[in-house]
Amino acid sequence: MSMNTLTATPVGGPTLPQERRLVTDIPGPRSQELLDRKSAAVAPGVSHTAPIAAVAAGGGVVVDADGNSLIDLGSGIAVTTVGNAHPKVVAAVQQQVAQFTHTCFMISPYESYVAVAEALNRITPGAFAKKSALFNSGAEAVENAVKIARKYTRKQAVVAFDHGYHGRTNLTMALTAKAMPYKSGFGPFAGEIYRAPMSYPYRDGLTGPEAAKRAIAMIEKQVGADNLAAVLIEPIQGEGGFIVPADGFLPALVEWCHVHDVVFIADEVQTGFARTGAMFASEIFGIEPDLITTAKGIAGGLPLAAVTGRAEIMDATHGGGLGGTYGGNPVACAAAVAAIDVFEHDGLIERAQQIGDILLPRLRALQQSDPRIGDVRGRGAMVAAEFVDPETGDPDAALTGAIAKACIAAGVIVLTCGTFGNVIRFLPPLSIGDGLLSEGLDVVAAALAAH
Repeated sequence: MSMNTLTATPVGGPTLPQERRLVTDIPGPRSQELLDRKSAAVAPGVSHTAPIAAVAAGGGVVVDADGNSLIDLGSGIAVTTVGNAHPKVVAAVQQQVAQFTHTCFMISPYESYVAVAEALNRITPGAFAKKSALFNSGAEAVENAVKIARKYTRKQAVVAFDHGYHGRTNLTMALTAKAMPYKSGFGPFAGEIYRAPMSYPYRDGLTGPEAAKRAIAMIEKQVGADNLAAVLIEPIQGEGGFIVPADGFLPALVEWCHVHDVVFIADEVQTGFARTGAMFASEIFGIEPDLITTAKGIAGGLPLAAVTGRAEIMDATHGGGLGGTYGGNPVACAAAVAAIDVFEHDGLIERAQQIGDILLPRLRALQQSDPRIGDVRGRGAMVAAEFVDPETGDPDAALTGAIAKACIAAGVIVLTCGTFGNVIRFLPPLSIGDGLLSEGLDVVAAALAAH
């Protein structure tokens, strides 16, 4: 069956019909063939959300091997923010890959790495001198930010927050709050990691200053500023449930860090690059991190990550102390230069705000009619709905999973998240059209009504 069959050339992708189209059940036979091969060849720990074999994507759709066209409300977990296969990114990658694919920047430097660093130093929050270092993944960026903070402060302890997610390496698993599926059975973990309570307005009822006072009291009592190298936090938490802290929470933490010579690290791996309706979510809260970690949307789908921060902090590390064979790969850097140009000059910050203006009112209208939606929150094109038992307010992971599964079966890719598994998050590519976005929300609403 075909729905909304308008054909268009999406901004940021190949010419694909911008439609939700189901010609088979999900998964179709060709997708099932690939899934069978995956089961036989790929480690089972590498799971998947949508049971399809993707063959094309662009605008606001992902097309599978059976010809089904699904509305994409996930962007590969906030990666294809500029749109899948954006023409500027494709052109930059094609040009670079024909010139050279690798020299190792630590062996033979090249211009695109430097250009990415210059751009990050310019566009990240803070009117002070900055420097950057490039890596492959968000987890690598976070791990290196901790290394840099420890080297600069000559202290060891690091504070992360309840519900936080920072990656799957050993150190970043220790920083991550949720056991399943990220940490369970994979210890022991790195030491000198402490956890403070997050501002979670829906559940704690505290103002920002009150939540900050609670967190700081715990830090001072259990860690001590004299031992603390860094405070690490996502300005809006990602995997933990798109938790938006109350106003005043983050500025109070930053002020405390500056008074006590503690490095404040903003993990903007998921929130960075126009996703929240600002270039970086830190701007929404009026903070200037000492270090900021980025990845996901930085390079239009290619693996790249960065640590950017105050020059005096970044300069603390000795020569050879940072790097990696593939860090700042030239093809990924070419993609990032193109993607950053799109973010800056093609109106994507405004587009994220427009998407938020569609998502938030629609989800809040559903909330008014269905008490199982306990909270709707987010900024820009990073919005979530939290599902609960309406009598107790307890998280309802079963309902959340059933709705997400029903949406995918109906041709809409949605992702779940949250410490309790009871949050559906909406992360559409900024290249999605209003009609397609609204249709995707219609499917979510129908799935909710059916359960």
